[in-house]
Amino acid sequence: MSKFDNISPVDYRYFDEEVAKFLSDTAYTKYKLAVELALVKALAKRGICPPEALKDIEKACAEVTPEEACAEEEKTRHDIRALVNCIRAKVSDSAKPYVHMTATSYDIIDTANAARFRDVTREILVPALSDLEKTLIAIAEREAETVQVGRTHGQHAVPITFGYAIAGYVSRLGQSILALQDLAGQLKGKFSGAVGAYNASSLFFDDPEGFEKDVLAEMGLEPVESATQVTQPEPMARLMAEVTIAAGVMANLADDMRHLQRTEIGEIGEEFSATQVGSSTMPQKRNPINFENAKSLWKIIVPRIVTVFMDQISEHQRDLTNSASGRTYAETIAYTVSMAKRLTKTMQKISVDKAHLEANMALQKGMIAAEPLYILLASLGHPDAHEKVRTLTLETQKGGKSLEDVALADAELAPYLEKMADVQKNILKNPASYTGVAAEKAKKIAREWKKNLSL
Repeated sequence: MSKFDNISPVDYRYFDEEVAKFLSDTAYTKYKLAVELALVKALAKRGICPPEALKDIEKACAEVTPEEACAEEEKTRHDIRALVNCIRAKVSDSAKPYVHMTATSYDIIDTANAARFRDVTREILVPALSDLEKTLIAIAEREAETVQVGRTHGQHAVPITFGYAIAGYVSRLGQSILALQDLAGQLKGKFSGAVGAYNASSLFFDDPEGFEKDVLAEMGLEPVESATQVTQPEPMARLMAEVTIAAGVMANLADDMRHLQRTEIGEIGEEFSATQVGSSTMPQKRNPINFENAKSLWKIIVPRIVTVFMDQISEHQRDLTNSASGRTYAETIAYTVSMAKRLTKTMQKISVDKAHLEANMALQKGMIAAEPLYILLASLGHPDAHEKVRTLTLETQKGGKSLEDVALADAELAPYLEKMADVQKNILKNPASYTGVAAEKAKKIAREWKKNLSL
């Protein structure tokens, strides 16, 4: 089948071979086979399954293919029974009884899911996010002292630095990375049978819970405290919620970067190759497609968390209402990895236009110094400093003078201005110097997250 015959874009346009190693149907089959083998190994350790049968089953599990399992499912109309039949078809009659012994389908499925989502989070998602984090840290350090006008409500506020703005994302993304590492380790398996009460395994073991631990230890997992036919859904829901949060942080970053590239702002630029086309009809266009793509992927990811939360509900010991929906979780991981990788490449190559940064800083004729002027006047005893400065800004907007010129020409302010220290007066002359501790904070945040994540 050609890739052009696929329906979902995650299977071609956003396909990632690294993610597929854990979350494709082929990978899923391998994980389920690994759980079936873990069961037999635990049986062998307890002297129930003879060594030769274990070898027979181990060889069979290595040979079963997804194609075989799919063909068998056409007959059985049951995915796990089909997989079991495929294993049994490749072993001796003496080994057959030990295949799937004491297990129910979701002992296999939920344990396989816990293992593969743990692994893809640790080995692919977290490293992809960490690469982006490393890139943002480098920008935060490099641009720590690059002055930029701050913006609230889309309006000029007071100055910060571009490095400090990026450092905010370093902190937010870093917290998600740590949370994902922790939540991946909280995914648990189960091997407690059809209703979670160890009915089948208690026929053979005085300590069925100990046997469950033996099986899951083969997968590097711990058992959930209490299960029905399925494991508790909350650990997976928490993981997927944090994946969604990480995607949201990246979407916010992408949105900010996209707006900073607006023609009338122009403070940063996304790399544009020599042969790249921005518009089919307007040759001059240089569209911020990578940042827009990230925002678009986020719009796919966010609503899917509702499905995860809806899968929290299962009737009594289990119903089948999470069966189809649960198969879509992998796509959320795939899209999030795609966001992270694309943003990393894009952020590594952004250019910062310092001339535009300075021009935008000067747009309002120094009115971004209104805050420090008001605070200083109030501290020096002015009875209505905020209102006074507000009227000065109105005067600045009407005429061609700067806020500094208007303030210096105001007789009422003369005694207050005389009391100001030179460094305070300088803020009126050079509002770009009013950046608080933005530069130092940017460097500190970058330094701390390098340490926190061992980058």
